[in-house]
Amino acid sequence: MHFLAYILIYPFLWLTSILPFKLLYALSDGLYILLFRVFGYRKKVVSSNLKLVFPEKTEKEIKRITKVFYHHLCDMIVESIKSLSVSEAEMKKRFKFTNVEVVQNIEAQNRSMILMCAHYGSWEWIFILQTYVKSRGNAVYKQLANKYFDKLVKRIRAKYNSYLITTKEIIPTLLEEKKQDIVSINGFVSDQSPRRDKAYHWQDFMGINVPVHTGAEMLAKKLDMAVVFFRVKKVKRGFYECTFETITETPKDFKDYEITDIFLKLVENQINEAPEYYLWTHKRWKHRNKKEAV
Repeated sequence: MHFLAYILIYPFLWLTSILPFKLLYALSDGLYILLFRVFGYRKKVVSSNLKLVFPEKTEKEIKRITKVFYHHLCDMIVESIKSLSVSEAEMKKRFKFTNVEVVQNIEAQNRSMILMCAHYGSWEWIFILQTYVKSRGNAVYKQLANKYFDKLVKRIRAKYNSYLITTKEIIPTLLEEKKQDIVSINGFVSDQSPRRDKAYHWQDFMGINVPVHTGAEMLAKKLDMAVVFFRVKKVKRGFYECTFETITETPKDFKDYEITDIFLKLVENQINEAPEYYLWTHKRWKHRNKKEAV
């Protein structure tokens, strides 16, 4: 069944990917009508999340953020499909780095690093970073149920020396790389909601007390990796600007969970600047403090 789904859907994805960007975004506009207006995909979740973290905003402001967010979400979907065939030159034109030397300088020290980000702006095209560095790129991801599509996504990333690694694989992979003196850049989208029974640390995020992932910090300390945050700004439709900010090059100097808390604050600042580009369909606050969940 998985193979049948793959051979039926893949041709459509490929044909979509070779469309010029103008037509691609016309397709995105049509997808917006379907997701937002016809099917109302997770509209209750989006509305609930926005009202929870922005109690001071008016209904009109919430509606504006919601509409812009759904347009952006649809753009993200078609841009992900475009990754199948987009050229390196086109990608570099559309996803630019303001200070890639931050990463290059750490790499020059023969240091591996943890690259942290949130579900904000565009994290799909960050793998073009590998064309500016020599290090191997690893990205932690959740394996797709369909093994054929899973292999496809891995193949797309591998074009630029980037490799997708599951949470179960990341620790043995990084230990082996350290043993072999392999320098790597390791991407973590670290704003997900962990299982309540697996939470080691709780912190306020957008004013709500929630459990937070601490794996990136744990690995940074264990393997003495620099920790860098990357902020993505949507300049205009189809164009993004990425800025790096070093959290620390000496992670062992920090108290437990301090690096994680710094990361969360950076994400908060990013969201507050332009909330419409955060992934509001994600149930980020589902395990919030019981007192706040009432």
